[in-house]
Amino acid sequence: MTDLSARIRPTTMTMHGPSPGVAFRSLVIGLTAFLTVVDLFATQAILPSLTRHYGVTPAAMGFAVNASTFGMAISSLVVGFFSPHIDRRLGILLSLTLLAIPTSLLAVAPNLAVFTGLRIAQGLCMASAFALTLAHLGEQCSAMDAGGAFAAYITGNVASNLIGRLISAAVADSLGLSWNFYFFAALNLAGAALVYFTINRVQPMHVMSTAASPLAAMFAHWRNERLRAAFGIGFCILFAFIGTFTFVNFVLVRPPLSLGMMDLGLVYLVFLPSIVTTLLAGKVATRIGTRPAIWGALALAALGVLLMLRPHLAEVLTGMVLVGVGTFFAQAVATSFVGQVATEDRGVASGTYLACYFLGGLTGTAALGQIFDLMGWTACAIGVAVALGSAALLTLKLRIA
Repeated sequence: MTDLSARIRPTTMTMHGPSPGVAFRSLVIGLTAFLTVVDLFATQAILPSLTRHYGVTPAAMGFAVNASTFGMAISSLVVGFFSPHIDRRLGILLSLTLLAIPTSLLAVAPNLAVFTGLRIAQGLCMASAFALTLAHLGEQCSAMDAGGAFAAYITGNVASNLIGRLISAAVADSLGLSWNFYFFAALNLAGAALVYFTINRVQPMHVMSTAASPLAAMFAHWRNERLRAAFGIGFCILFAFIGTFTFVNFVLVRPPLSLGMMDLGLVYLVFLPSIVTTLLAGKVATRIGTRPAIWGALALAALGVLLMLRPHLAEVLTGMVLVGVGTFFAQAVATSFVGQVATEDRGVASGTYLACYFLGGLTGTAALGQIFDLMGWTACAIGVAVALGSAALLTLKLRIA
């Protein structure tokens, strides 16, 4: 296994006051992740309502809602390129503060084009905070702690999927669509406040960047077969995840299941097991290896896709649990793997991985949306399964030197 301890400062997340315990550090990391990406998937819980509000097809509304991933892909690359020169704390703080602006404006978006543009703006802000936090963790955690720190961050991401969707459905159901976005703007500002009071200013680790330019660093990472495979796995994971959890909403509200808005929000308690299992990703990968851990996770997700083709709610919900557990677990292991393999220019490597990850989400929305509109849910599920199979094949290339 590559020794990162000589390259990464053997400290935990740097905060004001006395050095916090591991549990407190994990809590802060998880909360930061939650408040960073809570907007990303929460809107999916109200997709059917938004579709009716704007009078468009499921594919068109699904693309608009997930257009945030396009902004996230662009921002991930830009931040990755300039990461060595960006103050982590200030960058995260500004990103979360600015995020509240497009979030609140979504409440008054007059048409689908404006809605899509605002979602892209949200993605730009979310990804910059996301990428800078990952870079901060990679620099400030020891090799031994890195797996747990990344797992805590991804777990916060998982929690945002669950709680964000529940909140979105509840607020929209009781107060209307507009208040839903105002509420999430307030959560964005709460994230900025958390960063302000917990993370100290830490200078970027310039010594980690050895390439002549960020572009040269990115090309160097793409020439690395293991990193190239990891980037592809990230693409496939979010392709499958978004393809599943965007369009299953329409399956759930149609006969024979016919769920209401609040019931649709409660359905996303299926993410609850993922919060627990994702925390174990680092330990499991260390114990059995990166490839077996990802293969096992992808197999669970594939089984879940099969169950979601059944006409009974219990089987569909079980399938959603398995897809959530499998994709988030695989994402946590893959993210940690990139941090271990990219011993130089880690910010560029992280940004490149995230760009591929989010582009996978946008591609999944566009491709599977058309398939869903033209051929239905079964064909869409087959597309998800193909993405999971592709990720499994790419996992053959992963190994720790």
